[in-house]
Formats: sequence, C-alpha cells, structure tokens
Amino acid sequence: MKPVTQSELLKIAGLVAVLVNLPIAISLFRIPAYTDENFTDITIGYLLFRLVFIFLFSYAVLQFNANFKYRIYKYSKNVNRTLAVLVNLSIYGVTLALLIAFYPWVVARVPGVREERFLFVVFAVIHLLLLFISGILRLLVIRQENLIENERLQQQNLQKELTALRNQLNPHFLFNSLNTLNSLIRDNKEATQFVNKLSHMYRYILQSGERDLVSLRDELKFLESYAFLIKTRYHQYCFHIDVQIEDRHMAMEIPPMALQLLVENAVKHNEISKGCPLGIRIYSKEDFLVVENKIHPRSTPVESTGNGLINLDKRYFLLRKKKIVISRDEEVFRVQIPLISSA
Repeated sequence: MKPVTQSELLKIAGLVAVLVNLPIAISLFRIPAYTDENFTDITIGYLLFRLVFIFLFSYAVLQFNANFKYRIYKYSKNVNRTLAVLVNLSIYGVTLALLIAFYPWVVARVPGVREERFLFVVFAVIHLLLLFISGILRLLVIRQENLIENERLQQQNLQKELTALRNQLNPHFLFNSLNTLNSLIRDNKEATQFVNKLSHMYRYILQSGERDLVSLRDELKFLESYAFLIKTRYHQYCFHIDVQIEDRHMAMEIPPMALQLLVENAVKHNEISKGCPLGIRIYSKEDFLVVENKIHPRSTPVESTGNGLINLDKRYFLLRKKKIVISRDEEVFRVQIPLISSA
C-alpha cells in the first residue's frame, strides 16, 4: 500500500504545532487584550520547547496512523485495533511523561496539578484531531490508488477494444477480389497484374496490422492497389478516384486502412455502371482529410451492419480523442477524418 509522503506529514505536523501554540506566541507581545494571566511567565524558550514537542508528537501520531499502522495488519480485525489503540496510548503517555520531565528545565519550576491536567487535555484533543487527519490522509491515498488503478484498467480495456476494432475490419472486398481473380486467371498478363496488386494489399495489411497509425503517403499507395482491384471488378471507366492532397499533409498520419474503409463504403452503397460511374474525391482541408462522393443509391439495398464508420470513429477517439465528421446532403456524402501530426 502506498504511504503518505513524508513532506505532507511534516507540513501537517508543523501546522498543528504552530496553531496550537499561537495563543502563547501572541502572549509574548504582552498585548493586554490578548494576554491570558496564565501565560504571564511564558518565555521564547518555553514557546520553542512546546513547538518542538507538539511537532514531534504530531509527526509520530500521523506517521503511525497514516502509514505504519497499515503495515502491521497481520492479525484479525480486533487484534489489529487493539494494537493500534495500545500504540497510540503509548505515544500519548510517553510524550506527556517527557514533557513533564523536561518542564522544570525549561520553565524553571515544577508544573502544578492544574497545569498538568491542562496539558493532558490539550494533548488529548490534539491526538484526536491527528487521528481524524490521519484517516483523511489514508482515504486520499486510497482514492488516488484507485484512480491510478482505474486509469490503468481503462487503458488496458481501451487497448483491447482498439485491437478488437482493428480485427473487425470488413474483409469482404478480399473475397470479391478472389472471385474476380477466378474470372481473370485465363489472361496471364491481366491476372498477373491483379495478383501483384492483391499481394501488395495483403503485405500492407500484415505490416500495418500491429500499428495504430500510418503515414498518409503509405495509405494512398495502399489505396492505389485497392482502386485497381475495384476497377478490374467493374470497369476502369465506371470507377475513378481523384486525389488532391497538399504535400505538407503527406507525412501526417491516419489509422491504417481508414481510406480503404471509406472508399469501400462508397462502393458498397452506390450504383456503379457505365451509365452511372462512381467518382470519389479525396482532398485535404486544413488538418482534415475529406472523402466525398456523389450519391447514386443502389437499386437493390445492400446488407450492411453500419459498423464501418462507427468503428473508424471509435478508433480515432481511442487513439487521439478525436472524432470524424460525417455530413450528407441531397447529392454528396462526405466524411472528414482528422490528420494526426507524426511529431
């Protein structure tokens, strides 16, 4: 269990010593309205003596009840409580015994019975106050430990969720590509080119699988291979991507396969034919990457879980506490994803 820091204990012990002895300190100035007749023989030496004693007493009580007490808890609850009471009584008794023993050396007289009773009451009140403060300090430490542990567990859960989201990337375009490969295998040149692009995609997926972010430049190279597969599947005149990105944004980063997911989303939900080609525009705007396309809904609805954009939004939030922006009007569907600085 994490202990209360020594600096905190010393500060509190010093503060208690000063506050308890404040009336005596004021009496040294001999101000009639604030001077008690019981303090008329008070000296600076006696004040320092009380300051040191109360400081040491406060520090001992705080140290035991805020730290050491929790290190000796090896027995039953009743036994531990009994030990704690005995130790506190010992600190209280030893402190008063030493105070009374040294009293004549400092004040040059033996304390009277009334004065001894006054000291017993004062130190008892201080002791109770210190027990209360010790409990608060321990609760604060426990709360801090719980916050740290919760943060650690939250980070672990976020990492697990991020890994799960990364593994949920919809691979259906790979199956469609393999089906297209079956129809192209008779044409060696075209089939070879198709397989090369497909191999590049698999290689990129494997290499980026363990990374949270990739450069926009690498992602665009991957998208080029993916676009080739889409053009082969449909027709090069039915599908095209217009990329207009400033050079300063190329080194910035996005989650791997984020662009592929957005393009795939457009392909999935829009009609693609010679009479209705699909054009996708990708451009940078400030610190965002914008992917937009004109809306041409498919004549037959496509089965979709709708998790693609939701997962991408979660990935951004888990990685950098950022959100994607989705907008749609009558003609254009648009998604803006934040560009993350690699610095």
